[in-house]
Amino acid sequence: MRPDGRRPDQIRPIEIIPHFQKHAEGSALIKAGDTWVLCAVSVENSVPPFLAGKGQGWLTAEYAMLPRSTHTRTKRDPGGRGKEIQRLIGRSLRLAVDLKGLGERTLAVDCDVLQADGGTRTASITGAWVALALAVQKLVARGDLASADAVLRPPVAAVSVGVVDGEVVVDLPYVEDSRADVDLNVVMTADGKLIEVQGTAEREAFTRAQLDQMIDAAAAGIRQLNDAQRRAIG
Repeated sequence: MRPDGRRPDQIRPIEIIPHFQKHAEGSALIKAGDTWVLCAVSVENSVPPFLAGKGQGWLTAEYAMLPRSTHTRTKRDPGGRGKEIQRLIGRSLRLAVDLKGLGERTLAVDCDVLQADGGTRTASITGAWVALALAVQKLVARGDLASADAVLRPPVAAVSVGVVDGEVVVDLPYVEDSRADVDLNVVMTADGKLIEVQGTAEREAFTRAQLDQMIDAAAAGIRQLNDAQRRAIG
């Protein structure tokens, strides 16, 4: 039995609250257990200089943890870890949209961790896709885009998976993540295609069979997250 009573293949209780911010074109608060992340997407009618005149859009992301989202106060500067995570979020979500269909617009994604208990990067990606979909829907509603289907690709979600005490477990809270033998983050589309796999042997090397088992566990967890995403956008 895991510390919070879940089965090895069971993700934490998931809640996604859409339209959480009044002014953002798209926003959502995602709660994955005790990890809470506020995700917002802003639409800017311009693109970086390297894309000017090319008829396609861009997506960029920023990630930060509030100073008391953890047990001790952290600085507001995202640091190296935060910058690495925001690049991951950007890479993942750029594969969730057709940038040419977007036109010369930039989707600016902001992920702010309100409370952290492991899996902040994966919750950020999952929640940010909802905010992204809502922003695209708003562009359609005000006549800036012909249809959401021309821009949105299959949903993208992410989950952590690892080996703890010799067993593969999915969606690790901090108490498990801090002592895991293997730590893996998996980003995947709703049609089962991998976007990114970040894995490290923290204490023990792992086998190819264990890797396959972790990918399968992540895929099952992501299917549940995709269901929550679809419910959130209606």
